[in-house]
Amino acid sequence: MKRILPGALVLLACLVTTFAISQTGNAAASAESIRLAELDRYFAELSRTVREGDFEGYKATYHKDAVCVFTTGKTKRTSPIDVQLALWKPGIDDTKAGKTKNNVEFRFSQRLGDSTSAHETGIFYFTSVDKNGKALADGYVHFEILLVKRNGVWLALMENQKSNATKEEWDALR
Repeated sequence: MKRILPGALVLLACLVTTFAISQTGNAAASAESIRLAELDRYFAELSRTVREGDFEGYKATYHKDAVCVFTTGKTKRTSPIDVQLALWKPGIDDTKAGKTKNNVEFRFSQRLGDSTSAHETGIFYFTSVDKNGKALADGYVHFEILLVKRNGVWLALMENQKSNATKEEWDALR
């Protein structure tokens, strides 16, 4: 009996440790699932605001100090969000007025973060047509976005439109 008791105690300690580790892993996986679901809702809201021409809703997805980075064209630049929003507003207003139909979709190649910060990498696909159905824009863009969660709300701090992407790259992210 004296030999069995120490062995049983070691076995019990191993089982308790294994259970604790598995619970920690489950909690981390659960926190990750919650974060990704919240960010999926963030991107769905971003898409909705573009589709509906909701300027105030679109603006609300960005932190007041956000910065946009553009490296897709010949002119590489950064822009504070308030300046960029002023440039985007006429197009967003045209969508609301029915002059254009815009759409944006997102797919991801990497999603990093914790409960209050996130860095998302992927491709977005943006289309715009006028009221007669003439294509105004149709393009895939590699992007990165850095977000923070403040008072329960995810906000973009930095959006980097890195380079043009191809449909094949887009399709690979399904």
